[in-house]
Amino acid sequence: MQHVRLTTTVNGNVVTVHVPPRLTLADLLRDELRLTGTHLGCEHGVCGACTVLVDGDSVRACLMFAVQVEGRQVSTIEGLEACATTARLKEAFTRHHGLQCGFCTPGMLVVATELIDGSDPRVPLTETCVREALSGNACRCTGYQGIVRAVLDAADPSPEGAP
Repeated sequence: MQHVRLTTTVNGNVVTVHVPPRLTLADLLRDELRLTGTHLGCEHGVCGACTVLVDGDSVRACLMFAVQVEGRQVSTIEGLEACATTARLKEAFTRHHGLQCGFCTPGMLVVATELIDGSDPRVPLTETCVREALSGNACRCTGYQGIVRAVLDAADPSPEGAP
């Protein structure tokens, strides 16, 4: 099978690889670049476990071919480790029991980071807004209430946080 040269930026690092044209972004990240925080669940774009940011927008890495990120910026959960929003979210997930098995957590954190960083800080996020943003991320353990509370807490800039 013929391979295609791909140059992209992943978590701030320029990467050049030769990949089969039909390799998914998820497989590139996990198998070639060893960034295993991007989880593979359904491999049909339904569960959201493989969510990453491409040029700042969340995408399902299992539905995107690796060659589609040529010249683009990809951020995985590993790349968001230094992000202040993601750090607040992780703390809030712990406080509000927003995780159990943890399989969905990377995708949830990526989407929640995108939501918080893309929202107007002067306008508080609502529960409805958070639930809508996370609706593409399936969790089979928590029942979502703790996750929603955690996102609202992390989004609230006041010292008390959200209820």
